[in-house]
Amino acid sequence: MPSPAVPAGAPGASTALPTGMRAAPLPARTRAAMLLRCLAIQGAWNYEILNGNGIGFCVEPALRHLPGGQDGDAYRAALARQCAYFNAHPYLASLAVGALARAELDGTPPDRIVRFRTALCGPLGSLGDRLVWAAWLPACSLVALLLFGLGVGAAGVAIGFLVLYNTGHLALRAWGLASGWLHGLRLAVALGANWLQRGPQYIARGAALVAGIALPFAANRAIGGGASLDPVPLAVMVLTPGLAFLLVRLHGKVEGWQLLFGLLAILVLYSTVLH
Repeated sequence: MPSPAVPAGAPGASTALPTGMRAAPLPARTRAAMLLRCLAIQGAWNYEILNGNGIGFCVEPALRHLPGGQDGDAYRAALARQCAYFNAHPYLASLAVGALARAELDGTPPDRIVRFRTALCGPLGSLGDRLVWAAWLPACSLVALLLFGLGVGAAGVAIGFLVLYNTGHLALRAWGLASGWLHGLRLAVALGANWLQRGPQYIARGAALVAGIALPFAANRAIGGGASLDPVPLAVMVLTPGLAFLLVRLHGKVEGWQLLFGLLAILVLYSTVLH
């Protein structure tokens, strides 16, 4: 059913609609404010309600469009509801922010919003951990290791890692907010996206390829061979298949980031203490 015409950006212009109707699109300024606040979603993290206050803080700009604006009872009730306990991966929490804002402005019954909000915690937490901590972060670290092996200086390695990692997580947050608002209570559609469900697997394959290229270069540079592999030191030739065998044996027993940082620690120790 088409949304009623609403002057974009007018404070309090949007109103809660009867169940089944759709709220008008949020003004660009409101969406930008919500996305910016998502970067600070853990700013009020605590052991009692975890990210609850953060969710309320991020949803708040959209709640200003409820009847009565910031002085209305609808605004106060919705904000209190959104500041309750919530736990999810901080990057994928933007999905919840968009969906909950849509639910509030669509006039969804409060008890249904609370049940929906509670049900989001598990999926957003587990999927975010697999996608970011277990896949994207190690992959970006391996790219940084490759840069080191190719002779890039410390500043270049750090900048390369930060640019790559932050590009990924900022894009994920922006997508989450937009998809959450688009699907509302039907957020399962967004969570079921093939790239999101299979993303950790795709990233892991890419990371394995980068690792195969990066490890010989990084090991060669760490033991004093510089950025070139011509001629290839005997140590590198022995180390590479040995590491590959170790990765296969430890599959499923040790998380990727633990193995990666352990390897980095060994390389740094060898290059700085023994040389």
